[in-house]
Amino acid sequence: MPTLSVTPVFNRRLVLLAYERLCTFEFGIAVEAFGRADETTGEPLYEMAVASVENGIFAAQGGIRLVVDGGLELLEGAGTIVIPGWRSIDEPPTAELIAALQQAHASGARIVSICAGSFVLAEAGLLDGKRATAHWNSTQALEDRYPAIKVCHGVIYVDEGSLITSSGGAAGVDLCLYLIRRDYGTVVANRAARRMVTFSHREGNQAQYLPQPVSGRESKSLSPLLESLRSRLDKPLAIAELAAEAGMSRRTFLRRFQETTGTSPGEWMLGIRIQNACRLLESQTLSIEHVAELAGFGSAETLRHHFRQRMGITPTQYRKQAVESQPIQHSTV
Repeated sequence: MPTLSVTPVFNRRLVLLAYERLCTFEFGIAVEAFGRADETTGEPLYEMAVASVENGIFAAQGGIRLVVDGGLELLEGAGTIVIPGWRSIDEPPTAELIAALQQAHASGARIVSICAGSFVLAEAGLLDGKRATAHWNSTQALEDRYPAIKVCHGVIYVDEGSLITSSGGAAGVDLCLYLIRRDYGTVVANRAARRMVTFSHREGNQAQYLPQPVSGRESKSLSPLLESLRSRLDKPLAIAELAAEAGMSRRTFLRRFQETTGTSPGEWMLGIRIQNACRLLESQTLSIEHVAELAGFGSAETLRHHFRQRMGITPTQYRKQAVESQPIQHSTV
C-alpha cells in the first residue's frame, strides 16, 4: 500500500473536545477533516480521540446526545487539541478545563480553536500577547474583554505556531485543511479538500463574510465575469478593461470585487492560476514550461516564483509528491 507523501515527524495524537450543548457543525467539520483515513493510502492522518468536559452522556445542539472516549485526562500527551466552538461567549469554561488546557500547552501540545473556542483559550490566558480571531460577530467582544490579545477582525484564521484560531462556521474547514497542509504537505491536503468538496486552500487573511451582501436591487453581478476569467487565464489582467466589461467604474468594480471574493482581482486571479497549475502538474504529462503557459504564468520562472511563494514548494516538488502519492494501479488483463 502506498504511504503518505509526507512522513509525519510530529505527535499524531489529536484530541477533539466535546462539551454540553456542543456546536455540532464545528465538531462535525473537525471529525470529517481529522477523523477520516486518507483516501489513497487508507491510513488515518491522526490518532483521534474525543474528550468530554462533562462526565457520561451529554446533550449537543440539534437534539443529539453523545457518549465519547473519555474525559479531560485524554488531553495529557496529546500532540494537538481541537476546541470546536463553545456553548456561549458569555459562559466561561470550567476551572478544570482551563487547568487541563494550560497543562497540555505547557507540555508541548498545540491547541486549535474554531469560532468561539478562542474565548476558551483567552480565558485560559494562552492568547495573551498573541494574535487571534473568532467569528466576525464576536471579535469585538474578544478584544474588549481581553485587551492583552491582538485581535484580528474579519480574517479566516490566525496561526501563532502552537495556538491557531479561526473564525466561525465554514472557516473551520479552511483551518482544518490548513493544519493538514502544515503537517502533511499540499498533495495530502488537496486530497482531503476534494473529499470534502471544498477549496483546497484559502489564505488566512481573506475576509470572513460579505460586508455588504448583494441586495435584490443590484442589477449587476460579477459572476459572469468571474466565470469568464477562469477560462482566459493566459490573458493579461487590466483593471480598466474588466471594470468596463462589468459595466462599472474602476472604483466601484474594485469595491464590488473585494466584497464578492474577499480579495483583490490580482490576488484572486493568482489563486485561480495556482489551482489550475496544481491540476496540470498532477496530470504528469506536461512540461513545467507548458504548465506555466496554460495556467497563465507566461514563463516557467514566473510559475516557480509564485508557486514557491504560495505553496512553499517548487512545481517539480509538488509533481513529485503527487506521483509518490498516487494509488497503485493493478492491471485488469
